[in-house]
Amino acid sequence: MYNPAKKQALLVDDEESIRHLLVEIFNSEFSDIETSTAANGREAIEKLRQNAYDIVVTDLKMPEVDGLEVLEEAFTLYPSIVAIAVTGYGSIETAVRAIKLGAFDYITKPFEVTDFQLTVKRAIEQKELREENLALRTQLKERYSFSNIIGTSPAIRKIFDAISMIGPTTSTVLITGETGTGKELIARAIYYNSSRREQKLVSINCGAIPETLLESELFGHVRGAFTGAHQNRIGKFEQAHRGTIFLDEIGNMSPMLQVKLLRVLQEREFERVGDNRTIKVDVRVIAATGADLSARVTQGTFREDLYYRLNVIPIVVPPLRERREDIPLLAQYFLKKYSDAQAEQKIITQDAMRLLQNYPWPGNVRQLENAIERAVMMVRDRSQIQLEDLPPEIQEATIPAPGSVFQIPDTGVSLDDVVEDMERRLILESLQRNHGNKQKAADFLQMNRTTLIQKMKRLGIESSPPPPPST
Repeated sequence: MYNPAKKQALLVDDEESIRHLLVEIFNSEFSDIETSTAANGREAIEKLRQNAYDIVVTDLKMPEVDGLEVLEEAFTLYPSIVAIAVTGYGSIETAVRAIKLGAFDYITKPFEVTDFQLTVKRAIEQKELREENLALRTQLKERYSFSNIIGTSPAIRKIFDAISMIGPTTSTVLITGETGTGKELIARAIYYNSSRREQKLVSINCGAIPETLLESELFGHVRGAFTGAHQNRIGKFEQAHRGTIFLDEIGNMSPMLQVKLLRVLQEREFERVGDNRTIKVDVRVIAATGADLSARVTQGTFREDLYYRLNVIPIVVPPLRERREDIPLLAQYFLKKYSDAQAEQKIITQDAMRLLQNYPWPGNVRQLENAIERAVMMVRDRSQIQLEDLPPEIQEATIPAPGSVFQIPDTGVSLDDVVEDMERRLILESLQRNHGNKQKAADFLQMNRTTLIQKMKRLGIESSPPPPPST
Protein backbone atom coordinates (compact mmCIF):
# COMPACT_ATOMS: atom_id res chain seq x y z
CA MET A 1 0.00 0.00 0.00
CA TYR A 2 1.28 3.43 -0.95
CA ASN A 3 2.50 5.32 2.10
CA PRO A 4 3.04 9.07 1.44
CA ALA A 5 5.07 9.37 4.65
CA LYS A 6 7.94 7.30 3.18
CA LYS A 7 9.86 7.45 -0.06
CA GLN A 8 8.55 5.09 -2.74
CA ALA A 9 10.50 3.15 -5.36
CA LEU A 10 9.05 1.40 -8.41
CA LEU A 11 11.20 -1.50 -9.67
CA VAL A 12 10.43 -2.57 -13.24
CA ASP A 13 11.82 -5.68 -14.98
CA ASP A 14 10.29 -8.48 -16.99
CA GLU A 15 12.58 -11.04 -15.29
CA GLU A 16 11.16 -12.15 -11.95
CA SER A 17 14.58 -13.05 -10.57
CA ILE A 18 15.86 -9.50 -11.23
CA ARG A 19 12.79 -7.98 -9.58
CA HIS A 20 13.35 -10.10 -6.46
CA LEU A 21 17.04 -9.14 -6.39
CA LEU A 22 16.19 -5.42 -6.63
CA VAL A 23 13.66 -5.74 -3.83
CA GLU A 24 16.20 -7.54 -1.61
CA ILE A 25 18.81 -4.81 -2.24
CA PHE A 26 16.37 -2.06 -1.31
CA ASN A 27 15.12 -3.93 1.78
CA SER A 28 18.64 -4.51 3.07
CA GLU A 29 20.32 -1.20 2.15
CA PHE A 30 17.45 1.29 1.86
CA SER A 31 15.02 0.25 4.57
CA ASP A 32 13.45 3.74 4.66
CA ILE A 33 12.21 3.27 1.08
CA GLU A 34 9.13 1.21 0.28
CA THR A 35 9.21 -0.79 -2.95
CA SER A 36 6.65 -1.77 -5.54
CA THR A 37 7.32 -3.90 -8.61
CA ALA A 38 6.03 -4.09 -12.15
CA ALA A 39 6.56 -7.04 -14.50
CA ASN A 40 6.31 -5.01 -17.70
CA GLY A 41 6.23 -1.46 -19.05
CA ARG A 42 2.45 -1.28 -19.31
CA GLU A 43 2.01 -2.22 -15.65
CA ALA A 44 4.73 0.25 -14.67
CA ILE A 45 2.99 3.14 -16.46
CA GLU A 46 -0.31 2.24 -14.80
CA LYS A 47 1.32 2.27 -11.36
CA LEU A 48 3.08 5.57 -12.10
CA ARG A 49 -0.28 7.12 -12.90
CA GLN A 50 -1.71 5.90 -9.61
CA ASN A 51 1.16 6.70 -7.21
CA ALA A 52 3.72 9.51 -6.96
CA TYR A 53 6.96 7.53 -6.79
CA ASP A 54 10.27 9.10 -5.75
CA ILE A 55 12.47 6.55 -7.56
CA VAL A 56 12.00 4.37 -10.62
CA VAL A 57 14.43 1.63 -11.64
CA THR A 58 13.50 0.17 -15.01
CA ASP A 59 14.83 -2.32 -17.49
CA LEU A 60 15.15 -0.73 -20.93
CA LYS A 61 14.48 -3.81 -23.05
CA MET A 62 10.97 -5.12 -22.43
CA PRO A 63 8.26 -6.44 -24.78
CA GLU A 64 5.43 -4.17 -25.98
CA VAL A 65 6.21 -1.14 -23.79
CA ASP A 66 9.94 -0.64 -23.27
CA GLY A 67 11.81 1.16 -20.51
CA LEU A 68 12.22 4.39 -22.49
CA GLU A 69 8.43 4.76 -22.64
CA VAL A 70 8.28 4.14 -18.90
CA LEU A 71 10.87 6.89 -18.33
CA GLU A 72 9.02 9.31 -20.61
CA GLU A 73 5.82 8.76 -18.65
CA ALA A 74 7.66 9.05 -15.32
CA PHE A 75 9.26 12.40 -16.16
CA THR A 76 6.04 13.71 -17.67
CA LEU A 77 4.17 13.00 -14.43
CA TYR A 78 6.98 13.72 -11.96
CA PRO A 79 9.81 15.91 -13.34
CA SER A 80 11.89 15.54 -10.15
CA ILE A 81 11.70 11.73 -9.98
CA VAL A 82 15.00 9.81 -9.65
CA ALA A 83 15.40 7.33 -12.49
CA ILE A 84 17.98 4.57 -13.04
CA ALA A 85 18.03 2.53 -16.24
CA VAL A 86 18.99 -1.16 -16.44
CA THR A 87 19.91 -2.91 -19.67
CA GLY A 88 20.88 -6.50 -20.31
CA TYR A 89 22.29 -5.84 -23.71
CA GLY A 90 24.91 -3.23 -22.99
CA SER A 91 23.36 -0.99 -25.60
CA ILE A 92 25.14 2.31 -25.13
CA GLU A 93 22.85 4.03 -27.62
CA THR A 94 19.70 3.12 -25.69
CA ALA A 95 21.34 3.98 -22.38
CA VAL A 96 22.36 7.41 -23.71
CA ARG A 97 18.76 8.01 -24.78
CA ALA A 98 17.69 7.17 -21.24
CA ILE A 99 20.19 9.67 -19.83
CA LYS A 100 18.94 12.35 -22.24
CA LEU A 101 15.40 11.72 -21.03
CA GLY A 102 16.58 12.51 -17.51
CA ALA A 103 17.81 9.25 -16.00
CA PHE A 104 20.50 9.73 -13.37
CA ASP A 105 22.61 6.79 -14.59
CA TYR A 106 22.42 3.33 -16.13
CA ILE A 107 23.82 -0.08 -15.21
CA THR A 108 24.24 -3.18 -17.34
CA LYS A 109 23.29 -6.77 -16.57
CA PRO A 110 24.77 -8.65 -14.95
CA PHE A 111 25.69 -6.07 -12.35
CA GLU A 112 27.48 -6.12 -9.03
CA VAL A 113 25.20 -5.51 -6.06
CA THR A 114 27.64 -2.99 -4.57
CA ASP A 115 27.75 -1.04 -7.85
CA PHE A 116 23.96 -0.84 -7.92
CA GLN A 117 23.83 0.24 -4.26
CA LEU A 118 26.36 3.00 -4.91
CA THR A 119 24.42 4.24 -7.95
CA VAL A 120 21.17 4.42 -5.98
CA LYS A 121 22.89 6.23 -3.08
CA ARG A 122 24.41 8.83 -5.38
CA ALA A 123 21.08 9.35 -7.13
CA ILE A 124 19.26 9.89 -3.84
CA GLU A 125 21.97 12.24 -2.54
CA GLN A 126 21.77 14.33 -5.71
CA LYS A 127 17.98 14.55 -5.43
CA GLU A 128 18.19 15.62 -1.77
CA LEU A 129 20.85 18.22 -2.59
CA ARG A 130 18.73 19.58 -5.45
CA GLU A 131 15.68 19.81 -3.18
CA GLU A 132 17.74 21.50 -0.46
CA ASN A 133 19.06 24.09 -2.92
CA LEU A 134 15.55 24.69 -4.19
CA ALA A 135 14.31 25.21 -0.63
CA LEU A 136 17.14 27.65 0.07
CA ARG A 137 16.39 29.61 -3.09
CA THR A 138 12.72 29.70 -2.14
CA GLN A 139 13.60 31.00 1.33
CA LEU A 140 15.84 33.69 -0.16
CA LYS A 141 13.15 34.67 -2.63
CA GLU A 142 10.59 34.96 0.18
CA ARG A 143 13.08 36.86 2.35
CA TYR A 144 14.28 39.35 -0.23
CA SER A 145 11.22 39.75 -2.45
CA PHE A 146 8.32 40.53 -0.17
CA SER A 147 5.53 41.60 -2.54
CA ASN A 148 7.98 42.96 -5.12
CA ILE A 149 10.09 44.83 -2.57
CA ILE A 150 13.51 44.66 -4.21
CA GLY A 151 16.80 45.12 -2.40
CA THR A 152 19.60 43.54 -0.42
CA SER A 153 20.98 46.64 1.32
CA PRO A 154 21.25 46.58 5.13
CA ALA A 155 18.37 49.06 5.38
CA ILE A 156 16.03 46.87 3.33
CA ARG A 157 17.14 43.71 5.13
CA LYS A 158 16.13 45.33 8.41
CA ILE A 159 12.67 45.95 6.96
CA PHE A 160 12.44 42.32 5.78
CA ASP A 161 13.37 41.17 9.29
CA ALA A 162 10.74 43.49 10.76
CA ILE A 163 8.06 42.16 8.38
CA SER A 164 8.92 38.59 9.33
CA MET A 165 8.63 39.38 13.04
CA ILE A 166 5.52 41.56 13.06
CA GLY A 167 3.58 39.88 10.27
CA PRO A 168 2.05 37.16 12.49
CA THR A 169 0.98 39.68 15.15
CA THR A 170 -2.07 41.96 15.19
CA SER A 171 -0.24 45.04 16.42
CA THR A 172 -0.79 48.42 14.78
CA VAL A 173 2.02 49.44 12.41
CA LEU A 174 3.05 52.94 11.30
CA ILE A 175 5.10 53.10 8.09
CA THR A 176 6.87 56.38 7.42
CA GLY A 177 8.97 57.48 4.49
CA GLU A 178 9.20 59.85 1.59
CA THR A 179 6.82 59.69 -1.37
CA GLY A 180 7.67 56.90 -3.77
CA THR A 181 9.64 54.73 -1.36
CA GLY A 182 7.13 51.85 -1.49
CA LYS A 183 5.20 52.20 1.76
CA GLU A 184 2.13 50.47 0.32
CA LEU A 185 4.23 47.53 -0.86
CA ILE A 186 5.52 47.10 2.68
CA ALA A 187 1.97 47.28 4.06
CA ARG A 188 0.93 44.53 1.65
CA ALA A 189 3.96 42.45 2.59
CA ILE A 190 2.98 42.68 6.26
CA TYR A 191 -0.56 41.63 5.35
CA TYR A 192 0.53 38.66 3.21
CA ASN A 193 2.84 37.45 5.99
CA SER A 194 0.16 37.76 8.66
CA SER A 195 -2.36 35.34 10.10
CA ARG A 196 -5.11 37.49 8.53
CA ARG A 197 -3.99 37.00 4.94
CA GLU A 198 -7.07 34.83 4.27
CA GLN A 199 -9.27 37.81 5.14
CA LYS A 200 -9.66 41.13 3.36
CA LEU A 201 -7.05 43.84 2.98
CA VAL A 202 -8.92 47.14 2.60
CA SER A 203 -6.90 50.18 1.49
CA ILE A 204 -7.80 53.85 1.49
CA ASN A 205 -5.74 56.93 0.68
CA CYS A 206 -6.80 59.49 3.27
CA GLY A 207 -5.06 62.26 1.33
CA ALA A 208 -6.93 61.61 -1.92
CA ILE A 209 -10.48 61.96 -0.55
CA PRO A 210 -12.07 65.31 0.40
CA GLU A 211 -12.40 65.80 4.14
CA THR A 212 -16.21 66.01 3.85
CA LEU A 213 -16.37 62.52 2.35
CA LEU A 214 -13.55 60.80 4.22
CA GLU A 215 -15.58 60.15 7.37
CA SER A 216 -18.27 58.40 5.34
CA GLU A 217 -15.64 56.40 3.44
CA LEU A 218 -14.04 55.22 6.67
CA PHE A 219 -17.08 54.60 8.86
CA GLY A 220 -20.03 54.44 6.49
CA HIS A 221 -23.35 56.30 6.75
CA VAL A 222 -27.08 55.71 7.05
CA ARG A 223 -29.75 56.86 4.67
CA GLY A 224 -30.52 60.57 5.06
CA ALA A 225 -27.34 61.34 6.98
CA PHE A 226 -26.51 64.08 4.48
CA THR A 227 -27.57 65.31 1.05
CA GLY A 228 -27.08 62.51 -1.43
CA ALA A 229 -27.14 59.72 1.18
CA HIS A 230 -29.98 57.78 -0.45
CA GLN A 231 -29.17 54.46 1.18
CA ASN A 232 -27.14 52.90 3.96
CA ARG A 233 -23.48 52.30 3.21
CA ILE A 234 -20.82 50.41 5.13
CA GLY A 235 -17.40 52.02 5.44
CA LYS A 236 -13.88 50.69 5.06
CA PHE A 237 -13.60 49.62 8.69
CA GLU A 238 -16.66 47.40 8.43
CA GLN A 239 -15.41 45.97 5.14
CA ALA A 240 -12.11 45.09 6.84
CA HIS A 241 -13.78 43.26 9.77
CA ARG A 242 -11.54 40.35 10.85
CA GLY A 243 -9.00 41.51 8.28
CA THR A 244 -6.61 44.43 7.81
CA ILE A 245 -7.13 48.07 6.89
CA PHE A 246 -4.36 50.16 5.34
CA LEU A 247 -4.68 53.91 5.97
CA ASP A 248 -2.34 55.68 3.58
CA GLU A 249 -1.37 59.35 4.11
CA ILE A 250 -2.77 59.29 7.63
CA GLY A 251 -1.13 62.65 8.37
CA ASN A 252 -3.74 64.48 6.28
CA MET A 253 -6.65 63.53 8.53
CA SER A 254 -8.65 66.36 10.12
CA PRO A 255 -8.72 66.83 13.94
CA MET A 256 -12.36 65.67 14.10
CA LEU A 257 -11.60 62.41 12.28
CA GLN A 258 -8.49 61.92 14.40
CA VAL A 259 -10.74 61.72 17.47
CA LYS A 260 -12.96 59.11 15.86
CA LEU A 261 -9.98 57.09 14.65
CA LEU A 262 -8.47 57.18 18.13
CA ARG A 263 -11.62 55.62 19.52
CA VAL A 264 -11.50 52.85 16.92
CA LEU A 265 -7.92 52.07 17.87
CA GLN A 266 -8.70 52.08 21.58
CA GLU A 267 -12.14 50.46 21.70
CA ARG A 268 -12.51 48.87 18.25
CA GLU A 269 -15.92 50.52 17.87
CA PHE A 270 -17.54 53.48 16.06
CA GLU A 271 -20.83 54.80 14.70
CA ARG A 272 -21.78 55.34 11.09
CA VAL A 273 -22.38 58.93 10.01
CA GLY A 274 -25.94 59.88 11.01
CA ASP A 275 -26.43 56.86 13.26
CA ASN A 276 -26.19 56.34 17.02
CA ARG A 277 -25.77 52.58 16.99
CA THR A 278 -22.30 51.37 17.96
CA ILE A 279 -20.57 48.94 15.62
CA LYS A 280 -17.82 46.66 16.92
CA VAL A 281 -15.02 45.59 14.57
CA ASP A 282 -12.02 43.27 14.76
CA VAL A 283 -9.46 44.84 12.47
CA ARG A 284 -5.73 45.27 12.25
CA VAL A 285 -4.58 48.79 11.36
CA ILE A 286 -1.55 49.57 9.21
CA ALA A 287 -1.01 53.28 8.61
CA ALA A 288 1.46 55.14 6.42
CA THR A 289 2.52 58.73 5.95
CA GLY A 290 5.16 60.80 4.25
CA ALA A 291 4.75 63.51 6.87
CA ASP A 292 6.74 63.92 10.08
CA LEU A 293 3.97 63.15 12.57
CA SER A 294 6.13 63.92 15.60
CA ALA A 295 6.71 67.42 14.19
CA ARG A 296 3.00 67.81 13.58
CA VAL A 297 2.31 66.78 17.16
CA THR A 298 4.64 69.56 18.27
CA GLN A 299 2.85 71.97 15.94
CA GLY A 300 -0.51 70.93 17.37
CA THR A 301 -1.96 69.66 14.06
CA PHE A 302 -1.86 65.97 14.99
CA ARG A 303 -3.08 64.45 18.25
CA GLU A 304 -0.29 63.13 20.46
CA ASP A 305 -2.41 60.29 21.85
CA LEU A 306 -3.35 59.16 18.34
CA TYR A 307 0.30 59.32 17.27
CA TYR A 308 1.32 56.94 20.04
CA ARG A 309 -1.61 54.63 19.29
CA LEU A 310 -0.51 54.42 15.66
CA ASN A 311 3.22 54.23 16.36
CA VAL A 312 3.11 50.89 18.21
CA ILE A 313 5.47 49.29 15.68
CA PRO A 314 7.26 51.90 13.54
CA ILE A 315 8.86 51.06 10.20
CA VAL A 316 10.94 53.79 8.57
CA VAL A 317 11.46 53.29 4.83
CA PRO A 318 14.75 54.89 3.75
CA PRO A 319 14.84 57.07 0.63
CA LEU A 320 16.54 55.58 -2.39
CA ARG A 321 19.54 57.91 -2.08
CA GLU A 322 20.34 56.24 1.27
CA ARG A 323 20.42 52.74 -0.21
CA ARG A 324 22.21 53.30 -3.49
CA GLU A 325 23.52 49.74 -3.56
CA ASP A 326 19.95 48.65 -4.36
CA ILE A 327 19.73 50.85 -7.47
CA PRO A 328 21.34 48.36 -9.92
CA LEU A 329 19.07 45.58 -8.66
CA LEU A 330 15.99 47.79 -8.94
CA ALA A 331 17.02 49.06 -12.36
CA GLN A 332 17.48 45.52 -13.67
CA TYR A 333 14.12 44.50 -12.20
CA PHE A 334 12.30 47.37 -13.91
CA LEU A 335 14.29 46.81 -17.10
CA LYS A 336 13.07 43.21 -17.26
CA LYS A 337 9.56 44.29 -16.36
CA TYR A 338 9.27 46.75 -19.23
CA SER A 339 11.39 44.79 -21.73
CA ASP A 340 9.30 41.61 -21.67
CA ALA A 341 7.24 42.81 -24.61
CA GLN A 342 10.35 43.75 -26.60
CA ALA A 343 12.04 41.49 -29.13
CA GLU A 344 15.35 41.62 -27.25
CA GLN A 345 16.22 42.01 -23.60
CA LYS A 346 17.87 45.39 -22.99
CA ILE A 347 20.97 46.15 -20.94
CA ILE A 348 22.08 49.35 -19.23
CA THR A 349 25.54 50.62 -20.11
CA GLN A 350 27.98 51.18 -17.31
CA ASP A 351 27.99 54.96 -17.84
CA ALA A 352 24.21 55.09 -17.61
CA MET A 353 24.17 52.84 -14.54
CA ARG A 354 26.77 55.00 -12.82
CA LEU A 355 24.59 58.04 -13.41
CA LEU A 356 21.56 56.19 -12.03
CA GLN A 357 23.50 55.25 -8.91
CA ASN A 358 24.60 58.81 -8.21
CA TYR A 359 21.37 60.66 -9.00
CA PRO A 360 19.62 61.85 -5.78
CA TRP A 361 16.17 60.46 -6.77
CA PRO A 362 13.80 62.92 -5.09
CA GLY A 363 10.92 60.77 -6.32
CA ASN A 364 12.59 57.61 -5.00
CA VAL A 365 11.78 54.14 -6.38
CA ARG A 366 8.72 55.36 -8.26
CA GLN A 367 10.84 57.91 -10.14
CA LEU A 368 13.45 55.26 -10.95
CA GLU A 369 10.76 52.97 -12.34
CA ASN A 370 9.39 55.77 -14.53
CA ALA A 371 12.90 56.59 -15.76
CA ILE A 372 13.58 52.98 -16.77
CA GLU A 373 10.19 52.64 -18.46
CA ARG A 374 10.88 55.81 -20.47
CA ALA A 375 14.37 54.62 -21.38
CA VAL A 376 13.06 51.27 -22.66
CA MET A 377 10.65 53.11 -24.91
CA MET A 378 13.41 55.46 -26.14
CA VAL A 379 15.88 52.78 -27.22
CA ARG A 380 13.37 51.07 -29.53
CA ASP A 381 15.36 48.51 -31.53
CA ARG A 382 18.68 49.12 -29.79
CA SER A 383 19.86 46.66 -27.17
CA GLN A 384 21.59 49.15 -24.85
CA ILE A 385 20.21 51.94 -22.69
CA GLN A 386 22.71 54.78 -22.86
CA LEU A 387 23.08 58.15 -21.15
CA GLU A 388 21.03 59.97 -23.79
CA ASP A 389 18.09 57.59 -23.22
CA LEU A 390 17.64 58.72 -19.62
CA PRO A 391 15.32 61.62 -18.69
CA PRO A 392 16.87 65.10 -19.08
CA GLU A 393 16.93 65.83 -15.34
CA ILE A 394 19.05 62.73 -14.81
CA GLN A 395 21.36 63.44 -17.73
CA GLU A 396 22.02 66.95 -16.43
CA ALA A 397 22.95 65.71 -12.95
CA THR A 398 26.66 65.58 -12.19
CA ILE A 399 28.33 62.51 -10.80
CA PRO A 400 29.99 63.35 -7.48
CA ALA A 401 33.42 62.09 -6.63
CA PRO A 402 33.50 59.18 -4.16
CA GLY A 403 34.50 61.46 -1.28
CA SER A 404 32.23 64.37 -2.10
CA VAL A 405 30.26 66.13 0.63
CA PHE A 406 26.68 65.01 1.21
CA GLN A 407 23.80 66.90 2.77
CA ILE A 408 23.22 66.25 6.46
CA PRO A 409 19.53 66.03 7.39
CA ASP A 410 18.15 68.24 10.15
CA THR A 411 17.65 65.18 12.37
CA GLY A 412 21.40 64.43 12.27
CA VAL A 413 23.23 61.28 11.18
CA SER A 414 25.05 58.33 12.66
CA LEU A 415 28.75 58.80 11.98
CA ASP A 416 29.37 55.04 12.14
CA ASP A 417 26.65 54.39 9.54
CA VAL A 418 27.99 57.10 7.22
CA VAL A 419 31.56 55.80 7.46
CA GLU A 420 30.37 52.23 6.87
CA ASP A 421 28.32 53.30 3.86
CA MET A 422 31.27 55.21 2.39
CA GLU A 423 33.56 52.20 2.93
CA ARG A 424 31.06 49.94 1.18
CA ARG A 425 30.70 52.29 -1.79
CA LEU A 426 34.47 52.73 -2.21
CA ILE A 427 35.06 48.96 -2.09
CA LEU A 428 32.26 48.24 -4.57
CA GLU A 429 33.55 50.93 -6.91
CA SER A 430 37.10 49.59 -6.78
CA LEU A 431 35.89 46.01 -7.37
CA GLN A 432 33.86 47.17 -10.35
CA ARG A 433 36.78 49.08 -11.84
CA ASN A 434 39.00 46.03 -11.45
CA HIS A 435 36.41 43.50 -12.65
CA GLY A 436 36.20 41.72 -9.31
CA ASN A 437 39.96 41.23 -8.88
CA LYS A 438 40.49 41.63 -5.13
CA GLN A 439 44.27 42.11 -5.32
CA LYS A 440 43.92 44.94 -7.83
CA ALA A 441 41.05 46.42 -5.84
CA ALA A 442 43.19 46.34 -2.70
CA ASP A 443 46.07 48.02 -4.53
CA PHE A 444 43.64 50.65 -5.84
CA LEU A 445 42.52 51.38 -2.25
CA GLN A 446 46.11 51.22 -0.97
CA MET A 447 45.52 48.43 1.51
CA ASN A 448 46.49 44.77 1.97
CA ARG A 449 44.40 42.14 0.22
CA THR A 450 43.62 40.41 3.55
CA THR A 451 42.40 43.71 5.00
CA LEU A 452 40.11 44.19 2.00
CA ILE A 453 38.67 40.68 2.39
CA GLN A 454 38.03 41.26 6.10
CA LYS A 455 36.22 44.51 5.34
CA MET A 456 34.16 42.82 2.61
CA LYS A 457 33.04 40.13 5.05
CA ARG A 458 32.16 42.71 7.70
CA LEU A 459 30.17 44.79 5.21
CA GLY A 460 28.43 41.79 3.65
CA ILE A 461 29.92 42.36 0.18
CA GLU A 462 29.94 39.32 -2.10
CA SER A 463 33.40 37.85 -2.53
CA SER A 464 33.12 37.70 -6.31
CA PRO A 465 30.76 40.38 -7.59
CA PRO A 466 29.89 40.10 -11.29
CA PRO A 467 31.81 42.43 -13.58
CA PRO A 468 29.94 45.48 -14.86
CA PRO A 469 28.09 45.06 -18.19
CA SER A 470 30.18 45.97 -21.21
CA THR A 471 29.42 49.22 -22.99
